[in-house]
Amino acid sequence: MLEAHRTMIDKQSRPRKFPVAAGVLFGLGLGGFFDGIVLHQVLQWHHMVSSKYPPDTIENLRLNTLLDGIFHASTYVFVVLGLLMLWRTAHKSHLWWSSKLLLGTILMGFGMFNLVEGIVDHQVFGLHHVNETVPREQWIYWDVGFLIWGAAMLIGGWMLFRSGQKDSAGETVR
Repeated sequence: MLEAHRTMIDKQSRPRKFPVAAGVLFGLGLGGFFDGIVLHQVLQWHHMVSSKYPPDTIENLRLNTLLDGIFHASTYVFVVLGLLMLWRTAHKSHLWWSSKLLLGTILMGFGMFNLVEGIVDHQVFGLHHVNETVPREQWIYWDVGFLIWGAAMLIGGWMLFRSGQKDSAGETVR
């Protein structure tokens, strides 16, 4: 019985590392929300499959709207999973984490979203492009800018995360 109690105390007192995956999931979700809300809805530059099914008929608009909704639901799941992972880790330990860890991992996830979405949806499958309201020959510039923005967020997030790791090394709340 005493040994079981010691094991439980040992597990609770062991320092827990920052949940990197939680921040990345937050970033993926926030990147998707930004894309869906700002680019799809507010600016109306594109929809999920607007290059393949232009929203110029009611049927195509319905299809694009449905797929935009499924896309938003998936980004919502990323944010919820990230929150659950962060809560589980934070709830079980008393650590001081640098804010740079969370912000850095969110930027990494946001950048990953842009890079994957930009390569897969824009370039490989051509489902849509960043700004379909400009002449077609200019689409590539917007697509490349989106990739550069994603790479900059990924690199900047990684640098911020590494800085936060140094700030948080060995820090605990007493």
